[in-house]
Amino acid sequence: MNQCQGESKTLLGRLHLQDKLHQKLSLADFLKISPAVEQDHETSEKDLAHTFLQRLMMLDYRARYIPVKQSRAEMSQSETDPVLEISDTEDNGFDALFSSSVDSDQSKQTHVHPMDVQMAVYHCSDSFLKQNMVTKLSQCQYALPLLVPDPVTMDIECPLWTFRQIIKTWKITQTKDNSNFVTMKNMPICKAETPMVSFFRLGSLSVSKSQLMNTLINDRHSTFFHRNCPGSTKSHHLMDGVAEIAWYCPAGKPNDAFTNCTAFCNLHGDALLIEKQRDILTEKSSVNVVLLPTLEKGDKSWAVISDLLKSPKPLICLITDNDCGAVQMKEGKYRIGLKDRSQADVSENLKRIIGEILSGPHQTFQLETMADVSGIRVDEDDKVCQKGKSAALNIVNLLQEMDVSKIKDQFLPCQCELWHKWCRINKELYHLKGNIEEEKCKKQQELMKIRQKQCTASCSELMKLFIENLSLLPTTEKQYFLKWTQILIDALSTDDLSSIVQRYDEKWTEVLDLKKKHDKSDLLKFKQSELEEMSNKLQSATFGLEHIFREMGQIYEAHKALNQTDWSKYPELAAELMISGHPMELMDGDAGHVPLTWISSLLDEVIRKLGDQRVFVLSVLGVQSSGKSTMLNAMFGLQFAVSGGRCTKGAFMQLVKVSEEMKEDFQFDYVLVVDTEGLRALELAGNTSLHHDNELATFVVGLGNMTLINIFGENPADMQDVLQIVVQAFMRMKKVKLSPSCVFVHQNVTDIAAAEKNMDGKRRLQEKLDQMTQLAAKEEVCDAECFSDVIAFDVQKDVKYFAQLWEGSPPMAPPNPGYSESIQDLKNFILSKASQSAGMTLSHFKTKIQDLWNALMNEHFVFSFKNTLEIAVYRQPEVQYRNWTWNLRSNMLNIEKQLNTRVAHGDIDNVEFSFLLEEISKTCETIRNNMTTYFEDNRDKEMLVQWRGRFEQKIKEFHDELVKGAKTKLDEVLQQKKSYKKLDAQKTKFEKKLLQKSKKLAHQLKDNVKDEEELEKQFKSVWSHWVNELTADTKPIEDINLEEDQFNVLKELGIEWTYVSESKSSGRYRNISSIGNYSDYVSFTKHQDYGDTNQQSQVNQMGKFEQGKQYLLNQAARLKHYMTGYLQHEDQQLIRSLTENVEAQCINAIKSKPVATRGYSPTYLLEMAKSVKEKVTEFDSKWKYALKKEFTVDLILYVFHRADSWLLESHKNYKMNNDAVTYLESKKTQYYNIFRSFCKGSSSAVVFAELICGRLKDSTVEAVCNQTAIDLAGEMRCNFPAFNGNRLNLEKHVLKSLAEKEDFNGFITYIHHPRNHVETFIKEEVNKYIFTDHKDKALNILKKNVEDMCKLVSQALFTATDKVKTKEGDIDMWLQQFSSLLKNNLTFETICSQNFSDINNFDFLKEEIEKGLVLIFAEINSLSLSKTEDFRLKPDQILIDQLCNCCWVKCPFCAAVCTNTIKDHSPDDHSVLFHRSTSVNGKHYRNSVELSVEFCTTNVASNGRFYPCDDSEKLIPYKLYRTAGKGYEDWSITPDGSKLTYWKWFVFEFQTEVENHYKLKFEGRGKIPDAWAQYTKEQAIQSLDEMYKM
Repeated sequence: MNQCQGESKTLLGRLHLQDKLHQKLSLADFLKISPAVEQDHETSEKDLAHTFLQRLMMLDYRARYIPVKQSRAEMSQSETDPVLEISDTEDNGFDALFSSSVDSDQSKQTHVHPMDVQMAVYHCSDSFLKQNMVTKLSQCQYALPLLVPDPVTMDIECPLWTFRQIIKTWKITQTKDNSNFVTMKNMPICKAETPMVSFFRLGSLSVSKSQLMNTLINDRHSTFFHRNCPGSTKSHHLMDGVAEIAWYCPAGKPNDAFTNCTAFCNLHGDALLIEKQRDILTEKSSVNVVLLPTLEKGDKSWAVISDLLKSPKPLICLITDNDCGAVQMKEGKYRIGLKDRSQADVSENLKRIIGEILSGPHQTFQLETMADVSGIRVDEDDKVCQKGKSAALNIVNLLQEMDVSKIKDQFLPCQCELWHKWCRINKELYHLKGNIEEEKCKKQQELMKIRQKQCTASCSELMKLFIENLSLLPTTEKQYFLKWTQILIDALSTDDLSSIVQRYDEKWTEVLDLKKKHDKSDLLKFKQSELEEMSNKLQSATFGLEHIFREMGQIYEAHKALNQTDWSKYPELAAELMISGHPMELMDGDAGHVPLTWISSLLDEVIRKLGDQRVFVLSVLGVQSSGKSTMLNAMFGLQFAVSGGRCTKGAFMQLVKVSEEMKEDFQFDYVLVVDTEGLRALELAGNTSLHHDNELATFVVGLGNMTLINIFGENPADMQDVLQIVVQAFMRMKKVKLSPSCVFVHQNVTDIAAAEKNMDGKRRLQEKLDQMTQLAAKEEVCDAECFSDVIAFDVQKDVKYFAQLWEGSPPMAPPNPGYSESIQDLKNFILSKASQSAGMTLSHFKTKIQDLWNALMNEHFVFSFKNTLEIAVYRQPEVQYRNWTWNLRSNMLNIEKQLNTRVAHGDIDNVEFSFLLEEISKTCETIRNNMTTYFEDNRDKEMLVQWRGRFEQKIKEFHDELVKGAKTKLDEVLQQKKSYKKLDAQKTKFEKKLLQKSKKLAHQLKDNVKDEEELEKQFKSVWSHWVNELTADTKPIEDINLEEDQFNVLKELGIEWTYVSESKSSGRYRNISSIGNYSDYVSFTKHQDYGDTNQQSQVNQMGKFEQGKQYLLNQAARLKHYMTGYLQHEDQQLIRSLTENVEAQCINAIKSKPVATRGYSPTYLLEMAKSVKEKVTEFDSKWKYALKKEFTVDLILYVFHRADSWLLESHKNYKMNNDAVTYLESKKTQYYNIFRSFCKGSSSAVVFAELICGRLKDSTVEAVCNQTAIDLAGEMRCNFPAFNGNRLNLEKHVLKSLAEKEDFNGFITYIHHPRNHVETFIKEEVNKYIFTDHKDKALNILKKNVEDMCKLVSQALFTATDKVKTKEGDIDMWLQQFSSLLKNNLTFETICSQNFSDINNFDFLKEEIEKGLVLIFAEINSLSLSKTEDFRLKPDQILIDQLCNCCWVKCPFCAAVCTNTIKDHSPDDHSVLFHRSTSVNGKHYRNSVELSVEFCTTNVASNGRFYPCDDSEKLIPYKLYRTAGKGYEDWSITPDGSKLTYWKWFVFEFQTEVENHYKLKFEGRGKIPDAWAQYTKEQAIQSLDEMYKM
């Protein structure tokens, strides 16, 4: 025993498994992407175990025959043969020939025996890996360990657990009434009761027992390893005492060796020495077969044979040294001599004798009975296994004695009829008819009722037990529990399924035969209906673990729908299993539906546990029973269910981890494999099945980074239907800008080595793909001639040929080694392609599932597809775009500020474009670098790359526009400066004379006036005289009277005053742009055409008769509206557009006038009024009705009103800058202070200091306020929630504000004039931020700017004084130095220094100025923030310029505004998240007063139709709205089921106001659904946040 233990330890050491005897290998060690196993390369001993397992997982039965790479020492020894030293004589040569000894140092160690490798791995594996390993060995048609001695303790173990997943299929042939009947059996091998034939040998024999046994089972395959197998060695350490078992499964054919399933057991080693195993097997066997030499009495083996002969069990003795034929010694006892007999002859004799024995009464063997054998250990007796089994039995006991087809209805009610009904109604939501919103509300209520029923039914005893065990059991026990549950459930339905599948196959064959004969009789229909009925029965009888998980999903979805949150552990439990490698159902094949809520929450939990890992999604498509699951399982060691017939449905996903040693080669962490049900056999399918296949193909292709297209057979004609589905799916992906790759896999190809044949096959496939592309292009309206136009595809590389799976005929055929080679080659090819992909994040995968499925719910996938992740990712650069443009804008504002100051000083008289470009170039370079970093380092860079060029171009355009705008503004400032040059020239003269006069008057009154009041009186008495004297030769600029000028203009145009008076007194003209109904402005008697066709509204599809009938009804309705003076919605919109366009054109025209530089002229008003009248006349001439005079009058008065404030402000500025009297009056206070100082006897320095401080005060306040405006705008843009994101974020906050205020007029302004309202919103929020909410922060910004300016002035004062003192300069030099230091920051007016030439004490001057500055800055510090409104830069206007420079195009249906942050964002579509009820915009049903409550996001999923324009009589389906032409084609409106509660709340809350505003009614077809009454303002606001997060 010690020797055995030592040999075992040495063996494990050589295989590098010495640590694994206690720290077992697990499935997780192999369920991952590891380095490829080279098929034809030698393997070192240390890698033998790993290579064996990997090749076994791939169903390569040659895993037993792995060539071993020799070590250097072994190689050097083997390179030269040993030499015998002998003398050269004849006798010595003869002796050497037969010598058995060699004098050599050659090592006695040989390479490891293949079965030692297998058993070493077996002993070092945990129970789950053992089970997987034994299952694979069984699939390879190898014998399996039944009794195994422990290599350490030598205790015997029966590994019953390892057999639990093995299911065998065979066909029993029975003869009855001279006819043969074949019955198919399919069952877990543990449950099968079969005869067992046991083989032993007594002693050491020259005949191979194992080889002989192979001839009985499969003479072409070494089921039992024998001495003549490749790699066999004389010595092995782990096989003695091992009993292996294999089953012969008949195929129901005449050449079957045995008519029933038969077990064969092989005891390795000398049975004489292995007593315990021998006794167990002889007891359990139906027949014992013993190999032995001729025995003599007294021989050690005699007693054993004697006992066997006495036993009633049949015995066959194979005597190795006897040449007798087959002889029956007595009943049930046979002998056969093996000497000089061929193995084939012996085999035939054995088959005949065993067959005869088994045809009579015999003992049967069942694996499960091994648990009752005493003296051995059974692996299932382990405590953890028993706990798992016990928990599983508690569940399965509930199902005992039940009809399998009833189990799901009783214990899993949520996934049956209720769930199927929910799916059906949910799909109907995308095909609504009639009153759409009302219908939708009803269906949503039905869905909620179903969810409530599911909740009520969700507490079955089975599910309670299952969840409890899943939650409480430790990890290993939980694994056992799940395995046992699956095993026990499978055992329940095995018999039922076997018979149904057999009948299904027979019926299917009958239908196919009829189809081949082109039989279209009733018989075919009858057979097809029988087949469908059988398919339903098969589906009902199919019950597995996946159905329990499906029930979990439905229970969770039901409670989640009712906002019950205590069910969150369900997705958490499922996520743990998925992470551990358990496949999870992605699409429910029974219902043909993806449970989005469940899948999303499941993946969220996976993300929470693993992080948002990157995955490479590999999906597979193919016809049913084409070996998809088998291929994936073999490729990655997965556990997808492999079942024949039509049992497996839907799609499953499983995670495969990338091993650490492979992570450097890939940009992702996992491969996520998606396995699918087979595409239906189209010869059996109707339109529904075809639609299902299209859905499945589109869904699976869209999900995958790569899709394997699995084709069974070689004939492209047989694949035509499948290829058409696949091509169409890829074409859809191209149209929605998804780019998966594909690989075609041809399985079951007869000769994959024939290159010429393969080339021809590829050529035919290419031709067929191109043909299918042209067919699909017509259906999908896509311009594609060949498959490579649709997807990057290389027929030479992307087509793989697979050998047949089986090497021979099932059920006894092993897998074809060529198949596993093909699997490995395909795997390497897939991973090679995958290494070039970044895959996708799990969160991306989750949103992709949602997007694809939501789009598939609609008939028109391409129009309905909404790439949520792409939308979310696009929002990121939108926010960055706002940041980048703000950096440019704020920088340009500072450049403008400095240049404005220099223009005011007269330092520059021209600003070149190149100069501005140079000034902003540094910021541009920084932004370019930031953009490069952002697009290259972002985790979503693969998706962002499509927009990089566009954003770079838009930034360039913004930059150019900004520079151009800055130059225009600076040119205007320069023009203004030139326009008041005359006044500037006079200012010095005025100042000089006023100083002289002030000084002279002060000297005169110096001793006579003591009182301040008297002093002021004296100054006032002479001031007017001085002003008149100085401006005697200057004409004053008069104020303007706009009201009088407007009257004269209207009079000149011939407009009757009564119209004007009436409009002004009522104030009616002020509301012309916002009124809801323009009918009062319209005269309907212009034309007699009642055939209005302008109204867009839903029209259900109808036949020609119905259309004719509807046409007459429409004409009658139009006549009614003509008679009652009612205006259609399109006409209302036309007038509204006219009003908006005229207003915009007039305001732009008036603002282009040089009022600020040349002054106001009444002709500006005349031009504006004439323009309005011309536009109205032009509109009137083309319209079917006539606009009344009141409209023209009101529109002219309205544009006058809109222009008033600008004209007054501009003229005020003109007068301030050009009128001498106005200028002098503004200096009155300043000169009074100088006069007063002179009166007090102040020196020139004191007076000069006062003058300087006076000038500094005004310019400092302006500079501080301008800088504060820029800083406040920047602060709010960065930190204020409404302003710090993209355009969509701003829209959300605007809508929130409207709801909070509940101001209907505000809503109306927003609806009809969104930009105006947004500008108002920005102004209000800026005021609130500055003056209320963040007043302290705003004041701190103001104070900081005051401090900065104080430091600047103080530094300039110090520098100028110091320089003048150093150079001994005069007051002129001091003033020039001081001014030059401040010219970039302050608009410091020049001072005439001639009157102060006596100043020479500059320290004293500095002190006096400093005293004045203390007072000035104290006063500025106490400035009100409202002072910022008095200067050029205003924070609200800066933010309006920044935030409103975006897209303002309206939705053609509901008039919601596009929320793209970029103004011209072509070729990207217009889109908006917050679509609304069309009633909000006043839309109503044609020829009625019934408002339309529908949402366009619901309509585009309905079966409704609409008229695309005014003069169209052609109806367009809403689902094809993009084909309606201009205004529709560039909008992306995806169905969302009108999830946004906000506008439903608005419509219900303001129902009366909306009706009054538009003079329409919510009645009839426009009745507000009752369900809308439940929404509150809080829910409405919350819905904005929820939609924004989507």
